[in-house]
Amino acid sequence: MAANWNDVKVGDELPRYVHESVTRTDLVKYAGASGDYNPMHHDETLAKQVGLPSVFAHGMFSMGLLSNVLVAFAGPGSVKRFEVQFRAITWPADPVTCTGKVTAKREEGGQRLVDVELQCETKPGTRSIIGGATLAL
Repeated sequence: MAANWNDVKVGDELPRYVHESVTRTDLVKYAGASGDYNPMHHDETLAKQVGLPSVFAHGMFSMGLLSNVLVAFAGPGSVKRFEVQFRAITWPADPVTCTGKVTAKREEGGQRLVDVELQCETKPGTRSIIGGATLAL
């Protein structure tokens, strides 16, 4: 159920989304869905040859996880703006915790809009993504 405009307040927390552990299967499935077959996301040998400890998750995979917070709060089709900055690598076996908070509420162009700040955290204190979105309620 989408948030009700009248009940939303600046400072409200969005529903948290937790992906317990990034798996190699997650990476392969995302590569197939997105068409992004960069070997750094699936070829362990090559990743180690260039000095990485392992393959790593696509940034857009993590952004996709973060979108679950938006849909849980405002419902499908509500996203008007969604932008992020990638800050840290997400490794296999990392948990990904996605959170958000309402930062503004306004009416504009006949729409009731809510601005939110967002983040993904892989380990305590490691924000892999920060960003924001505008949602129509």
